[in-house]
This record gives sequence, structure tokens and C-alpha cells, in this order.
Amino acid sequence: MKRLLEVLDKLWFPEAPPARLAMLRILIGGYAFCLVAANYSQWVKIGSSSPALFAPVGPVALLSRPLPPAVNQTLIVAALVANILFLLGWRHRFTGPAFAALLLWVISYRLSWSMIYHSMNLTVLHVLVLGLAPAADALSLDARRRSAVRGRQEPASALHAVAEHYVHRPAWQYGFPIQLICAVTVLAYFVTGVAKVAGPLGWSWLTGEPLRSQIAADTIRKEVLGGNVSSLFFWLYKQTWLFTMMGAMTFAVELGAPLALLNKRLGRLWAIGAFFMHWGILFVMAIEFRYHLSGVLYASFFDVERPLTWLRGLQGRRTAQVAQVSAATP
Repeated sequence: MKRLLEVLDKLWFPEAPPARLAMLRILIGGYAFCLVAANYSQWVKIGSSSPALFAPVGPVALLSRPLPPAVNQTLIVAALVANILFLLGWRHRFTGPAFAALLLWVISYRLSWSMIYHSMNLTVLHVLVLGLAPAADALSLDARRRSAVRGRQEPASALHAVAEHYVHRPAWQYGFPIQLICAVTVLAYFVTGVAKVAGPLGWSWLTGEPLRSQIAADTIRKEVLGGNVSSLFFWLYKQTWLFTMMGAMTFAVELGAPLALLNKRLGRLWAIGAFFMHWGILFVMAIEFRYHLSGVLYASFFDVERPLTWLRGLQGRRTAQVAQVSAATP
């Protein structure tokens, strides 16, 4: 039992520097802002649609009828403002949960008026984790304010050392939210794979033929009704062996997703495979999963704070060089 608890502790509570979680806050929060801002006009307009088209999902199911359009627009604006505060890391203890709740509502309300775009779900789930985690303990206005407070309380000579220790000290409080984001991501893929196996076609997906038929049906529908069609598919359709490979790869990425949680190397290999799978879907089916294609979805599997470490080291070397030149100058 003790050994099992140690394994679980290592799996779910790995230590990580606060800067890594903060970078995820910035990357994912930046994508969320682009998502809402780019669709602002459309989402405001959708809120004025006929009530007959309203089919509430998620927390919006609490409503028996649509919100007044002005209220819907106000909530979207509030989400954008909270998103900016989330990115800046200002009063994150309050603005983090507030932004997470607003984004959950705004996305759910958007999906209550038409087909459900499941690709938006992961953005919301990732923000929910970050909004409730100490994701602003570094690279934020909160961290800067705390450093200023320490500067008034600590001797000036010790300020730099205290700030550096605070920013770089790894702890489980920062590793657990990152691992939770990874878990949410892989479970979304795993559920998709299970749905394929549990469906009428079952394990025949491995042959690639169901995938080939699905892509063909999607292409024909777009040709008839209008939509983006990949010209690459017409050449690929006759390459049955290629669809067999794609079917096997899809199963490996989806059903093998939980293995990505076992260690960092497996996680990164899985993330790279999933990333390229979605680019393949774009080329073959002309379907855009923007969050996936951006790569931000998989950022939690990598040490995204590394560029900051390199920049800090470069800045330190330059400072040392300037100090040497100044000391050598009479």
C-alpha cells in the first residue's frame, strides 16, 4: 500500500516551478482571449436569434428561455475584461475563478444555439483548472506586488535572492494543476477512442475503412452543400493502405492517451503525435481544430518556462560583461 501511495503521489503531485504554471496561464489565457475576441460580433448576433433555436447546454440549462441580448453582450464583454486581468495575473485569487466561470458561461451559451463544437470544451476545462490554481505566483502583477512588499520588509541586498527563490522554487502546488490539465487532455482523447470501439463499427476502425468512408461522406456533403474541401483527399481515397495506417495511428493516439501520464517522455511523444494527427486531419478533411493546431493544447506536456531561463541566463551574462567592462575602464 505504501508503495502504491508513493507512485500515486509521484504521478499526481510532481514538483514544478511556478513559472511553468504561469506560462500556461499566459498561453492558454491568450488563446482564450483570441477565441472570444475573434468571435465577438458573431456571438453577440447569435444571442439575438429566435428563441425557438435555443437548446441550452451545460450551466445554461438552468435557463428556461434565452437571456436578453444586452445581457448576453455584457457577459461577453465581462469575459474579455476578466481575461485580460487573468493574463496579467492581477488579484488572481478573485479574477481567476471569475474569468473561468465567465468563459464557461459564454462558451456554453454560444453552443446552446447551434451544433456543439466539442473542440471548445478543452479550452474551458483548462481555464477552469488554471483559474482555481496558484497560476499567478510568477510572471504576474501579483508576483510583482509581493516582491515590492518583500523589498520594503527585507534588506535591499537580500531582495534579489528572495525574489529569485520565490519564482524558481518548485513545489507540488504548481505541479498538480499541470498534471491535472494533462489528465483532462488525454481523457478527452481516450473517451473519443472508447466511443469508436463501443459504436457499431467497433474495432474495424483499425482497418482504416470506416475512416475512409467517413472522410468520403464528409467530402461529398461539403461538395453538395458547400464548404471547404481538401483536394488532397481525391488522390488519397485510392490509397487504402494509407487509411489503414491512419486508422491505427488514430487508435494509438486516442486509446493510448492515458499512457502519456506515466512519464514526461511518453507524454511529449504522445503530444507530438496528437499534434501532427490534427494537422493531418486539416490537410485531408479541411477540418480545423484551432486549439489543437495552435499547439497550445499540448503546452502542459513541455517545460514551457525554458525560454525564460535561457533569456535570464543571457541577461545575466550581458550584465556580467557590462560590469567587467565598467570595472576595467579607468
